[in-house]
Amino acid sequence: MDISELLPFHREIADDLCWLRGMRTDVFNHGPAKCFVNTGSPQFGRPSMGAWLTYGLGSESDSLPGFVVLQSGPRGPRGGAALYSSGFLPSVYQGVPFLRGPNPILDLAPPPNVSNKEQGEFVDAVGDLNKLRFDATKDPEIQTRIAAYEMAYRMQTSAPELMDLSKEPAKVLEMYGAAPGKPSFAANCVLARRLVQRGVRFVQLYHTDWDHHGGTLDLTKPLENICKEVDRPCAALVKDLKRLGMLDSTIVAWGGEFGRTPMGETRETIGRDHHIDAYTMWLAGGGVKRGFLYGRSDEIG
Repeated sequence: MDISELLPFHREIADDLCWLRGMRTDVFNHGPAKCFVNTGSPQFGRPSMGAWLTYGLGSESDSLPGFVVLQSGPRGPRGGAALYSSGFLPSVYQGVPFLRGPNPILDLAPPPNVSNKEQGEFVDAVGDLNKLRFDATKDPEIQTRIAAYEMAYRMQTSAPELMDLSKEPAKVLEMYGAAPGKPSFAANCVLARRLVQRGVRFVQLYHTDWDHHGGTLDLTKPLENICKEVDRPCAALVKDLKRLGMLDSTIVAWGGEFGRTPMGETRETIGRDHHIDAYTMWLAGGGVKRGFLYGRSDEIG
């Protein structure tokens, strides 16, 4: 099996992965291509995969959203919130982005000097008013609003505990390469496992800054750095799920929106241009065939 020397930790999980080498797409620009791989359409407005799955299967957690989005890298993914939108489904099924740090949801904490009892009474009162309005209009978005208030109230306790990685054993954090209180893709991989443990149905991780075809001959450092950021945590996530007996009931999917060429657009560049005809993704867990290579491409993809 050919695994890049830039992904040495992937060699440790190769026998647990199903490699899909026959991937292709119809869309060659980042935003529409990301929308396509997440929703099945290059046009914004369709429900994302996470929205469909939570709509169809529900969530086992009553104190966290069913669909959570974690982001790392220097910026958000091109396409933004449309990538984890609920589209024409009720908005209760859209992905909920968690922010970096101990306060993952803005304005989640109650105002100063408001007791838990007062906060609960407020949520109950707002819920009663919204129910009266729903009885009058039958607007499903009002039910979404009711659920959002109730979920936010429960998350005031569950979210801070979730984000506190200091309770994780040091050897587990070392396996991921994560540090408590330091935002990173590695920390998000730990959070992803913690979310799945708590019954969240769909967790999506975005890590940006892979677009290395800006006309420079030196691709080594940017490509080495970004591979280093994801290699160890991804391998650790698969190993950790397996260690905890969760891998058979959890599907891990890894990949991007299109492939990259082995050659450049001009003689002065050395590859990494957008390529729609062939690329690789991998799956682990959930009953997929382990240690299996599916599909292949020729020397120029």
